[in-house]
This record gives sequence, structure tokens and C-alpha cells, in this order.
Amino acid sequence: MVLPLGSLPSSRDGFYAVNNQFLANGPKGFAEFKMLENEDMYIRLDLPGVPPEGVRIQLDATRKAVMVFADAPKDHKYDFSNRAYGTNSGLTCDCCEISGFTSHMMDGVLRLVLTKTKTATKTPSCIAFLAGPDYKGGCGSAVHKFPHGSDPHDPALTGRTLLPHPIVNYGSEMAFESKRLPNGGLFVRVDMPGVPKDQFSVSVEKGRVTVFGLAPAISHDSSGRIYLGDVAMFSSSVRLPVRRIKTITKHGIIRLIIPPV
Repeated sequence: MVLPLGSLPSSRDGFYAVNNQFLANGPKGFAEFKMLENEDMYIRLDLPGVPPEGVRIQLDATRKAVMVFADAPKDHKYDFSNRAYGTNSGLTCDCCEISGFTSHMMDGVLRLVLTKTKTATKTPSCIAFLAGPDYKGGCGSAVHKFPHGSDPHDPALTGRTLLPHPIVNYGSEMAFESKRLPNGGLFVRVDMPGVPKDQFSVSVEKGRVTVFGLAPAISHDSSGRIYLGDVAMFSSSVRLPVRRIKTITKHGIIRLIIPPV
């Protein structure tokens, strides 16, 4: 028999990143935000399963926010369902507006660069740019900054409790999914946003099935990311050749079909 392991912490301290139990190194959180030297605003959003053509980005009529909608199809018959994402990010200040944006969707990651310009008339905005509902700041005469909670290395993003993806409107909110198959085998889905399809690998040692993924730093990412962890174990000490595990890698997701033994 083969048993899923994806929900177990890798250490006594808990998960390296509470957004993904397989993230072992690199920036944490479902998103990364950065103010660029020219004061353009950079956003990385993890949207695992979304193909390049599956994203729609709209600039709000107020020019204070961009709205992001994305669809991840049910790419395998054993997937629980398709997934739909939706969110918006905007400006808290009353002195600027978004003048344009560029976007790039690849390997389950959306990267946005927002440009902004000064407004002739100051009008208050209730849309928080990269802020939570408790943010009460503004820009004044200072340089625009991102509010508290946007640091991808924040210690609060480490712990024993995994967080659901905050912008999933439909479908699985978690990075790991497993399903017992009728023949006694196991289907496993692991989100590894940012990992190209040729940078995934699978190994079997001492009855444990381990996945690895390397996501390089692209655009303005603070660094690359490494994913690593055990997804399943066999109830008996058997030697299963890796070639017998069907591996499907696509749009920042690895799917395994592990046969019964």
C-alpha cells in the first residue's frame, strides 16, 4: 500500500513556508512585492496551474487598481476540479494613479510591473495597494512604500499550520492534493509555482517518494526558490523503480501517479 505524506511538517519547527509545505528555500508567501528604483511597483503572484493564456488583467476605471482573474483548467482526470483565481491590488495614496502595466505569465507565476503618475487632483482612494484591511497609511510627501506584511522572509510565514491560497475563488486552496485510485495506487498533485517543466525530479528511497523542483529567479524576483519533500511512502519496504511512477509537469504543478505494490 502507498500512503500520502504531503501534510506532514518537515521539521519540529513546522513548515519553512506556511503557504507551501514543499517550499524549502527562497521567498515565502503567495505573492512577492517590490518597489523598484524608479518607483514602479513589482508584483509576483503564484497562480499554479494557470497557462499563459489563462490570465485576464484589467485596469480599474478609477486608475487606482488592477484586477487579476485567472483560470487553471482541470488538466488531469484525477484533479479535484479546475481552479479560478481573482484579486485586485491598488493604491492607498491620493496623489498618484496607475498609468499602465506589463505582465508575464509563465510556469504558474504571474509577474506584474505597474507604472504610476502624479494626479492633478487629489482624490482619496479606499483600495489598498498590497495592503490588508487594517492598513491606514498613506504616502504624503514620502517615497511610496509597501505596508507591513509584504516581506517574503517574514518569520510569521513559518509555522505548523498551512494557509489556504487567499485568492482562490473556486477549487483547491491548498498546495497538495492526493487521491486513492481504484487499483490501490495513489494520485498526487503538488503546486510548485515558478518551476519549469524540465526542473522537476522524482526519486524513491527507503520506501519514500520525494519530489524536487528548482524555480529560477526571473524579472525582479528577490531570489529563486527550491521545493523539496516527501509526497508518499510505501507500507512495506519495497524497491519501486522511478520509471514506474508516471510524472506530469505543467504550469508550475507536478502530478504523480504512483502504482500499487
